[in-house]
Amino acid sequence: MWPLAVKPPHPRLKRERVELDDGDFIDLDWTTNSTGPMVIVMHGLEGSAHSHYARRIMHALPGRGMRGVLMHFRGRSGEPNRLARAYHSGETGDINAIVEVLQKRESDAPLAVIGYSLGGNVLLKWLGELGNEIPVQTAVAVSVPFVLSDLANHMNTGLARWYQHYLVKSLHRTFAAKAAVVDLHLSVDEISRLDSFWKFDDKVTAPIHGFDGAVDYYQQCSSRQFIQGIRIPTLVLQARDDPFMTQAVLPTEAELSESVQLELSDHGGHVGFISGGSPWSPRFWLDDRILSFLEAAA
Repeated sequence: MWPLAVKPPHPRLKRERVELDDGDFIDLDWTTNSTGPMVIVMHGLEGSAHSHYARRIMHALPGRGMRGVLMHFRGRSGEPNRLARAYHSGETGDINAIVEVLQKRESDAPLAVIGYSLGGNVLLKWLGELGNEIPVQTAVAVSVPFVLSDLANHMNTGLARWYQHYLVKSLHRTFAAKAAVVDLHLSVDEISRLDSFWKFDDKVTAPIHGFDGAVDYYQQCSSRQFIQGIRIPTLVLQARDDPFMTQAVLPTEAELSESVQLELSDHGGHVGFISGGSPWSPRFWLDDRILSFLEAAA
């Protein structure tokens, strides 16, 4: 059976499995067109090709002459990955490995990356780490947490607690499925009692991935400290009413490199940005803005 947290492969996309050097794998879902620039899409926490924002952008890319490739983080493609390690907000080795694979196949093909939420944090960290050595031409990050400790604190307040409850429950299901095939050194019952990001990251995410607790993980992996090192055209889209965070996490103008364009909207929520239409046929400003930026930077 498919784990409760993840659906089967998207029927309109082509699935490819990439074997990694550490014995694990990453599943890629491709649009069906075979030519044009490649655009890697990185989803958010507990996301997949079925996430609403991923479905929309993967549907839109071929219409603008681009190939979309949705990179599932480890364990998010419909079955548990093979190792205890999974994915986290600062895991940049996997996107680096996937880009290397794609470049070996088509060294001359233009390559861009879009990252949403957690995926946006991973993306900005990766861009800043590599600086001038980055092997892609342009990037877009959407609804980025920037400062992970602030996000974890904020998710314990107000309406944000509902979102935290939903996501933590999804993490419970994902790791329960993983525990059936991999020794996590924690029981499913122990994991199920971790009811906040702070607790989950301190007892699961941090130790599995080599961090000394949640504080160390948040300090090392928050993307805001890496933005100054970005050297390719990069668009960052944020909303002031994002329920996942406060405006205090936003980088200052001095922290932005000359290559980074930060656009703030009064409204847009978390990976929303609906510009109009009707409840039955909304218009998503977000997708048009992303595609326009990618085309202009090509």
